[in-house]
Amino acid sequence: MQYFTKFLLWLFGWKVIGSVLPEPKCIVLGVPHTSLWDFVISWIYYTSVGGTPNILVNKKFFFWPVGFLLKLMGAIPIDTSKGASSIKQIVAEIKRRKTIHLAIAPEGTRKPTAEWKGGFYAIARLANIPVYLAVFDWGRKEIGVPHKVELTKDMNADIRSIRQWYKDRGVTGKHPERFILGDDLD
Repeated sequence: MQYFTKFLLWLFGWKVIGSVLPEPKCIVLGVPHTSLWDFVISWIYYTSVGGTPNILVNKKFFFWPVGFLLKLMGAIPIDTSKGASSIKQIVAEIKRRKTIHLAIAPEGTRKPTAEWKGGFYAIARLANIPVYLAVFDWGRKEIGVPHKVELTKDMNADIRSIRQWYKDRGVTGKHPERFILGDDLD
């Protein structure tokens, strides 16, 4: 599968930045998230470098044969019903596993949004795992995980710093009009 996915990246014209992450457990922020194709190209990338990416998927989608395919691709079922604590479920799953490279889109949606969700921050702090910044830059056709972030105890400052990193890098989403970093970052 690794050779096939390398071929696909080459065929689609993508340049790879980085390799499999060194830590057995971490969160990987996928930015900008403007299309379902972000998942596809990210999965191809991480598989091509020899990794197994993990994503969170509502447990209602884990029925035959879709559930089998989702698990094969590294998806983790999460109960999002009323009253279920997603963060507690995710932290428990991280602690249960030997390895997990959990991809999370901090925007929380593919639609334009100026606010990022802080769930990744809470999960990383509670599970005591590092956060890496990944890019799928459709403008430059670059994909990879080039940067590790050291979180502080100030979530808002950390999110501002992470957003600034992406702004300074000048990443472009598949649908650029859906990716908002905000002018307040200058």
